[in-house]
Amino acid sequence: KWIADFIQNLHKKYNFNGNVLVAKKGKIIYQGAKGWADYLHRDSLKINSEFELASITKTFTGTAIMQLVEAGKLGLDDDVKKFYPNFPYEGITVRLLLSHRSGMMNYVYFIDDIWRKEKRNMKKGVTNQEVMQVIADKKPNPYTKPDRVFHYNNSNYMVLGAIIEKVTGQRYSQYMMEHIFKPAGMKNTHVYSTSEYEKVPVDVVGHDRNSFRYSVVQNFLDGPVGDKGIYSTLHDLVLFDNYLKNGRLLTKNSLDSAYKGRNKPVNGHFNYGYGWRMFDGKGMDKVVYHTGWWHGFRHIYVRDLDKDIVVIFLGNLTNGSLLHLDELYKYLKTPIIRKGAYSGSGSLPGSDED
Repeated sequence: KWIADFIQNLHKKYNFNGNVLVAKKGKIIYQGAKGWADYLHRDSLKINSEFELASITKTFTGTAIMQLVEAGKLGLDDDVKKFYPNFPYEGITVRLLLSHRSGMMNYVYFIDDIWRKEKRNMKKGVTNQEVMQVIADKKPNPYTKPDRVFHYNNSNYMVLGAIIEKVTGQRYSQYMMEHIFKPAGMKNTHVYSTSEYEKVPVDVVGHDRNSFRYSVVQNFLDGPVGDKGIYSTLHDLVLFDNYLKNGRLLTKNSLDSAYKGRNKPVNGHFNYGYGWRMFDGKGMDKVVYHTGWWHGFRHIYVRDLDKDIVVIFLGNLTNGSLLHLDELYKYLKTPIIRKGAYSGSGSLPGSDED
């Protein structure tokens, strides 16, 4: 009841529009769908609506990479050049991509620029392979040298997506379906890339600029996957949590290694591991989480590993409503994920790549 009132207030006062779920020890203690799936067509959200997960996709990409490491198909210290010999940067390994320490530039702005300048097809989604080719041809300046700093950016996980495809000989979408979604019983989870689909077959539309007037049209930048591109539901994300916890997707060793901070902690406890942001302070619960922010979608997926609590907010109206969750965290007695969790992390608040 307290949670229901809290969510209602978030909806009314802060304009939260989206789906919410809170589960404890595998049991759902609250779930709700608030507002519009598609404002233009006045479609309401349903509890099983499928959302573009934006950067929450990175948690799945990280999981897939760790599976391939377990299977001996790649090593964390493998250089990107091993898979893409014409990759123009030296010394970037799988491990550095996973932890956002590669120093790469952000391909999203770079590709956007080239496509506009060269008047390329803006409707047809670009594939990861095409982005890799453009990077090889144009050799854009990196942000910094490898392993210098934590610099959160989508390029790292786009490249990991390309590596998954190269190593397995499958599309990213196929690999995910066979090795993560199906085994975990995630029936409403898919990878939709505009390079494979002219129109993505989901009903939930992203709305931008805190206004329902702006529904975001998908374009060529919704082609690359790994950094984004997975669509899922509240219940399937609970299944993902369960299947990670019960060791059915990865061994305990791999999980421990994914959940270990690989950077200098911010404020003493914010960090990033392999595909997960985390809280890891003395005397506080171990929490792994990820945020997502892309094309009108804004989310947070929180897993308190010590209390076995999962909190999921999937929003399709970008505004600041998810910055007002402190009271909920207090109520659940989990650590409070504040704005500092974003800005201290090297990604810009308000950017498309949370």
